[in-house]
Amino acid sequence: MKDFRYIDGAAILTLNKEACIGCGMCVTVCPHRIFALQDKKAKIVDLNACMECGACATNCPTEAIFVNPDNGCGCASMIINSWISKVRGKQVNVCSC
Repeated sequence: MKDFRYIDGAAILTLNKEACIGCGMCVTVCPHRIFALQDKKAKIVDLNACMECGACATNCPTEAIFVNPDNGCGCASMIINSWISKVRGKQVNVCSC
């Protein structure tokens, strides 16, 4: 999945380290390994790999993670459709947001 990335600097993902309890749910549910645990707290290690699916924010018990105001719409559908286009060799609708 390292070759499938969105636009650098486009992800609207924030982490409130003070609110983080270090449960590791974000690390577990993130499909792109955006997070890691460091010193018993979550840390964003690859922001540009975020497709804003919202899994991390949905599963954070302290609401320490904010993805975007559209409840995870982000550009996940754009990324998935671009993958399908590459596999099929023809263009599909890019974003359905």
